[in-house]
Amino acid sequence: AGSSGLARFDRDVLSRPGARWLLLLLGINDLGFSAIPGRPASEKATADDIIAGYQLLISRARLHGLSIYGATLTPFEGVNTYTAAGEQMRQQVNQWIRGSGQFDAVIDFDAATRDPERPTRLRAEFDSGDHIHPNDAGNKAMAEAVDPRLFR
Repeated sequence: AGSSGLARFDRDVLSRPGARWLLLLLGINDLGFSAIPGRPASEKATADDIIAGYQLLISRARLHGLSIYGATLTPFEGVNTYTAAGEQMRQQVNQWIRGSGQFDAVIDFDAATRDPERPTRLRAEFDSGDHIHPNDAGNKAMAEAVDPRLFR
């Protein structure tokens, strides 16, 4: 639903004067909606599709002299689009973000926001109520997961 991150990249990133860094947090909606049974194939994305999109954005960012930091995808169990298949894709994407070595740095928003007792869910104190978007405390936890030295 809406323009893809790939389609928005020039407008949202490259057109910004003085941009030097990019923190990429993209794909959770794609994975959630893709795992819903009965979705048309044209509306589905796989973990490999998300990773290929990341690789394209990494290349484009570097081509324009930007450092690019990958952010892991946060938990979303409890959302009406949540499925075990979607969670499996989220884990695959996060494993790639953490281990591929493709990003200039990794920011682990998953680790910062997940419930340690149920890691497929946001911590209750970080949940805005819709089980996917963090509240102010969750956003603070995410901000604290970012090393400010990355932006020097």
